[in-house]
Formats: sequence, structure tokens, C-alpha cells
Amino acid sequence: MRSKDQAKRGIGFALVCLAILGTMPIISNSRPIGFHALSFAFFLSIWQLLFVFPLVWLEYHFGQKGIFGNSLSRSFRNRVIILILLTGSLFGVSTYTYVAGIEKAGTVSAAIAIQAYPLFAIILETIFLKRRKSVTELFFTMLMLGSLYYLGTSGTWRIDGLSGWFLVALSVPLLWSIAHVTIKEVLDRTPITPVQVTFFRVLISAALLGVSAYFVVGGEQLLGDALNIRFQFFALLLGVVYCIELIIWFYAVRFIDVSTASSITAPWPGLTLVLAFVWLNEPIEPYQVIVLLIVIGSVYGLLFAGLKKRAPSVRKMRSEVPDLLPTKLQRAEIDKVFSSPACRKKEESD
Repeated sequence: MRSKDQAKRGIGFALVCLAILGTMPIISNSRPIGFHALSFAFFLSIWQLLFVFPLVWLEYHFGQKGIFGNSLSRSFRNRVIILILLTGSLFGVSTYTYVAGIEKAGTVSAAIAIQAYPLFAIILETIFLKRRKSVTELFFTMLMLGSLYYLGTSGTWRIDGLSGWFLVALSVPLLWSIAHVTIKEVLDRTPITPVQVTFFRVLISAALLGVSAYFVVGGEQLLGDALNIRFQFFALLLGVVYCIELIIWFYAVRFIDVSTASSITAPWPGLTLVLAFVWLNEPIEPYQVIVLLIVIGSVYGLLFAGLKKRAPSVRKMRSEVPDLLPTKLQRAEIDKVFSSPACRKKEESD
């Protein structure tokens, strides 16, 4: 049972996550123009790696060895390595599509698209885990799909107006969903810590993005980008802020339920919309506001539907567990026994 202090702490962490998530697209699009998105994705991953590595060392130094101190069977160790390589690669690709999608599709539209994470989580659960969805969940899923299509066509509903870069931004939550489903086995079946997960994730992402950037952008251009202080400032800022958000999120869900934390962070694209208008001078279209409200409402609807669906099973489980606390009548009988003359005489003799 979580205490009120723990709940307050968890809500506080979730609110910090909301602020960081809403600010990240602004940081990404505040970088100097004329630089390749792949180069920016690579360098922010390098800064993430440099930020997380000392945390891994500190954990190991103070005895929390995690996966480094555990002996796994050879076959399972190979499976874990494959899963880590796969998820790291997925996160590497999603880092690039995040940066490119926000740049090309627009800060606000891309932020709303990225908030569609629950949509892809539901689709993957239905396809791979064979989990049946309620009518309410299907309704909010279709509502979100329709609103995202409306947003992708810039409010025209015309298929020929569907933005390719909006689809790139929409690939971010899809890749995240696949990666999170894949990494869950590693988290559940090994003693790996959240910091170690983050470390391997950014290590593989940085390696993949570095090789890709070398062949696409060119070594000479990458060297010039590495020496550009203003460019590196925003890469450093986004990389570190993103790592902090990941760590704070783990702490948030330690004190409150994931559904509660997700409900608190759901409106973060609204913060992005306000900051994009104020900081980046981006125009805000009415259709973007409409879709934003629908998407946020759909997220809350899906969270509510999920909780409602789990409630009967929780009540059933509670009904099957015997009541270990004495009833009012039983407590009265206990008090009567302990207040009897024989009991008091025994206490005095002791």
C-alpha cells in the first residue's frame, strides 16, 4: 500500500516528466539550421552515452551490479544479447525519425503524432499477445486513428495531402512500442537495472547512427559538426534532458501506478504547442488544436477503459483471498478475554 508521501512524490516526478516531454521537441527544432538530422541524432546519442556511463559505473561501484554480476546460461545470454541489439537498433532508428519528423512535419504536428504511443501498444497487444479489446477501447482507438489521419492531411481529409514526414513522425511511437515489448523479457527475466538498459540502448543507438551518419553525411561534415559549439550545445541539451526524463520516469512509476503517471504526462503536446508558438514563432492551426484535444481525450479514454477492464479481475482476486482481519464481533470477544480477571491476574503475576 503506497503512502500519501509516496503518491505525492510519484506525482511530482510525473509532472517533471510532462515538462521535459513538452520541451524536448522545442530543443530539437531550436538547433541551428543547415545541419543534417542524422548528424544531430548521432551526437545527441553520444552525449546520452557520456551522461549514462558514470551512472552505470556508480551502480557497479556501490554493489548494484545488475546483469554484470549474474551468471546466465549460454543460450539465454545469447538471446539477451540479440534482444538488446534489436531494441538498441530500434531506438537508434526512432531517434533519427524523432529529430527528422519534428523538423519536417512541424513541432506541433509531430508532437501530437508521437503521443499516439497507446494506439500502437494496443495494436501490438491485439496482434501478438491476442488480447481482446473492449468496445470502449476500440472506439477510442478508431477515434485516435481518424484524428491522426485528419492531422496528417493538414485538416483536408484528402489522401493526396497526406504528409510523408508526418508518417515518419508517426513511426516513432510504433518503433517505441515494438522496442518496449521486446525489452520487457529482458527486464522481467534478468537482474538488469534501468540505468543499464538505458546505457545499452544509447550505446547501440550511437554505434548505428554513427555508421549511418558517416556514409550519409560524410566524415568531413561530421567533423565540422563536432566542432560547432552552438550545434553541440543543443545536441548536449537534448541528450541529457532525454536521459533525465527516462530516469525520472522510472522513479515516478516506482511510487505510483503506470496508468496514473501516464495520465499526468498525457497533455505534454499541449505544452509543446504553447512553447512552439512562443519560442519558435510557429503558427498554430485550428485543426491542430482540435486533433490535440481528441488525441489527449482518447489517451484518457483508453487508460480508463483499461482500468475498468482490470477492475473485475481485481475484485475477483480479493473475494478469493480470506479476510485476515478480525470482524467487529471477533474484536469484542478478544477484548473480553483479555479484560477478564483471570487474564489480569496472569499479567500481574508475570
